Amino acid sequence: MTTTQAPISLYGFLRPKPERADEVRRILTSLVEPTRQEEGNLEYHLHEHEDGRFFLYEVWRSQEDLDQHNQYPPLRAFLDDLLEYLEEAPEGYFNTMLSAYPATGAK
Repeated sequence: MTTTQAPISLYGFLRPKPERADEVRRILTSLVEPTRQEEGNLEYHLHEHEDGRFFLYEVWRSQEDLDQHNQYPPLRAFLDDLLEYLEEAPEGYFNTMLSAYPATGAK
């Protein structure tokens, strides 16, 4: 896939319901390696904050690549029931990167 678009970053916090925290951790960690193998994925990181929130940071080569990722069946199943797992709506941010991304040379 050839694109002239700037990379897209997606990042934010998820606060799981206490009784579902282990399940959310399992689901999110199971997505890391398959996501990193997807065409167009430049970075995918999962962090667990000391207060129990999970922080995700993703960078995609293009919007099309991110859209394709969002159709991945295990991710789609989680997203379709997201509020069943969380105490509150996710705190998320979605932006076009202004700085050049080294792997693509895109600005």
